[in-house]
Amino acid sequence: MRAKVKWIGGVAFEGSADSGHSVIMDGAPASGGENKGFRPMEMVLLGMGGCTSFDVVSILKKSRQQVSDCVVEMSAERTETTPKVFTKIHMHFKITGNDIDPEKARRAISLSADKYCSAVAMLEKTATITHDFEIIESV
Repeated sequence: MRAKVKWIGGVAFEGSADSGHSVIMDGAPASGGENKGFRPMEMVLLGMGGCTSFDVVSILKKSRQQVSDCVVEMSAERTETTPKVFTKIHMHFKITGNDIDPEKARRAISLSADKYCSAVAMLEKTATITHDFEIIESV
């Protein structure tokens, strides 16, 4: 995997990767940014959310669950001192579908957190990561 980050002025940067996609990252106005894009640490949190959601949906589909939507809402705390690493991250999964088995949802989330998600494996070195879920019946 290869990626590139290019300075585009001020404290803004454009990141691109092998997939061919790019994203703008910028600092907060208090840090000299112009709010043109995500903060880099937001990208880290979003990456973890994407990684674990990918696992959860894949595992549920392999378990023949009729998933129609999966949203993970995350909240995080960081240290006050530099480097401002994550210390606590909570993930709340909202899994929508027809007749989703709660035990299969719990298992999918646990397998992602404990075995499959590379981002969780890295971030849990500095942060306590917790999760819960709710199932929403499709209408």
